[in-house]
Amino acid sequence: MTTNSVYAILGAGHGGQALAGYLALKGFKVNLYNRTLERINSVKLMGGVQVEGEVHGFAQLNLVTDNMEEALRGVQIIMVVVPATGHAAMTEALAPCLSDGQIVVLNPGRTCGALEVRQILREREVKAQIIIAEAQTFLFASRVTGPAQVKIFRVKNSIPVAAIPAYKTVEVVQALRKALPQFVPEDNVLKTSFNNIGAIFHPTLTILNAARIESTHGEFDYYIDGITPATSLILAEVDKERVQVAEALGVRAITAREWLYSAYDAHGRNLYEAIQNNPGYRGIRAPSTVYTRYITEDVPMSLVPISSFGKMFGVPTPVTDNIISLACIIHERDYWREGRTVEKLGLANLSVKEIRELVVVEKEEEVTA
Repeated sequence: MTTNSVYAILGAGHGGQALAGYLALKGFKVNLYNRTLERINSVKLMGGVQVEGEVHGFAQLNLVTDNMEEALRGVQIIMVVVPATGHAAMTEALAPCLSDGQIVVLNPGRTCGALEVRQILREREVKAQIIIAEAQTFLFASRVTGPAQVKIFRVKNSIPVAAIPAYKTVEVVQALRKALPQFVPEDNVLKTSFNNIGAIFHPTLTILNAARIESTHGEFDYYIDGITPATSLILAEVDKERVQVAEALGVRAITAREWLYSAYDAHGRNLYEAIQNNPGYRGIRAPSTVYTRYITEDVPMSLVPISSFGKMFGVPTPVTDNIISLACIIHERDYWREGRTVEKLGLANLSVKEIRELVVVEKEEEVTA
């Protein structure tokens, strides 16, 4: 039997420790899980985490463990807080431990995270009746600052979330908002996936500034200095391809310029001006190396699925494809093979109508059958 008062946080990195501490300080019981004990030894020893920043205090945790079965016992809401490259492995680990009535939320899903989890659970023939959901972005800007210490720099005002099937989204939001009122319902997981703006800014900008990153070790303002009139044109083209692929799936995706205006009230005649007019970007430094999650996560888990859907429905994505190919060369890895594709998501033989029916009205028993 599940309870509304206990949360499981899977992943003890910057985001996982921050979310665990935040929920605990709000009076909720929190189980913190990590695959390896090494990362959470200090948290386990202290019995919690010291939180600083927008909220502060010592957050006593209910359980700190590397045992998945223990972490999920008696829990209604399971918050997966790992890079999208870890979603598949985390799903494999939690699959045998799931029970009826639980809600699994990816924080965030990047592009098609919830669909990936759904497919893995189907392949593993998991019978538990659960709800799978994904957030469009993560709730905080946060960093682990020391052993059992984390700082929350900013709590975002609004986090769109959607479930599979979409009619379960209200149920998910109602459960989450008891502790996290920032979560708001989105139409469906196609909308949360294709409104993943990090897919546009992160990998493209890092690759276009690869020489500068390596020669300066990231000693420049990532957005303000890294985005010039020329590079902004390439960013805009990748953004246009994302929007066009979304349109082929019947999704009205927000453009990068629209997102900048809604998120930061930053406007301009083009993408370059909008970015330069955003004071929130000033002082944000570039990554110190090209071996960053901006490529290792955002290329296979964001750009590859956009390209894959484009190929499936005849929407050309030449600039996106070039960015993926350059990432493969720079890292000497095959991100085409590693990334999320329509084949891996179990969608290759479906029409647009069938995909939309799957994410909107799929019967509950089919999600994990």
